[in-house]
Amino acid sequence: MTDTTHESRGRLPRTAAVIPAAGSGQRLGPGIPKALRPLGGTPMLVHAVRAMARARAVVLVVVVAPSAEVEAVRSLLDEHPPPSGVDQLVVPGGATRQESVRSGLDVLPEDIEVVLVHDAARPLVPVDTVDAVAAAVRAGAPAVVPALPLTDTVKEVAPPSAVGAPEPVVATPDRSLLRAVQTPQGFERATLVKAHDRLAGVAEAAATDDAGLVERLGVPVVLVLGHEEAFKVTRPLDLVLAEAVLARRRLNDGF
Repeated sequence: MTDTTHESRGRLPRTAAVIPAAGSGQRLGPGIPKALRPLGGTPMLVHAVRAMARARAVVLVVVVAPSAEVEAVRSLLDEHPPPSGVDQLVVPGGATRQESVRSGLDVLPEDIEVVLVHDAARPLVPVDTVDAVAAAVRAGAPAVVPALPLTDTVKEVAPPSAVGAPEPVVATPDRSLLRAVQTPQGFERATLVKAHDRLAGVAEAAATDDAGLVERLGVPVVLVLGHEEAFKVTRPLDLVLAEAVLARRRLNDGF
């Protein structure tokens, strides 16, 4: 990181990234927590932290780790230090993603104005996408989400009559009005803290992301264009795709 880039961080509203990484990720199979699964020989979490730390505005990355893995995660990140001008912090998470994000918010310094919340399971998000989200918040949007248009037709279904029975279709939403959301999601710090304060304990099914909590306050949320490489690594096939993307980056860009 050059001195010029470091100086540019100082001129921007101070921004922190919170990475909830306390989930077990059972759909990837048993074993170590999902965020610590290797990708190209390096844990996915390290890739996600690097993506946040390389963003122009980010001065702090807070990783929310499984309680039993806090020391291991600290040691891991110490082996992969961030660029000059960026600090790293590891704190224990809660029982749900919502609780874990709140744990990350609770340790932010008072002068942090913008917060990015990023899934550790999206290790390959391009830094340009991170910068675009942060820039939209700095421009005045209280909540910003990167998203992509859907390529598949979507069906709305009713609950099946029995477990394993075919699901009845009740509607076909207009695909042109639907978007697949990604992370990092960016927020004015005060807005995000207010959402967590007022909606603590809301079922995860009712608000599966932080933008959903903000929406429940009646605060506007806007979208910026996401990126196809910001996909979530959830299943074994996703990991195969992530390995291929990383191999291409290393071949083309030396990343």
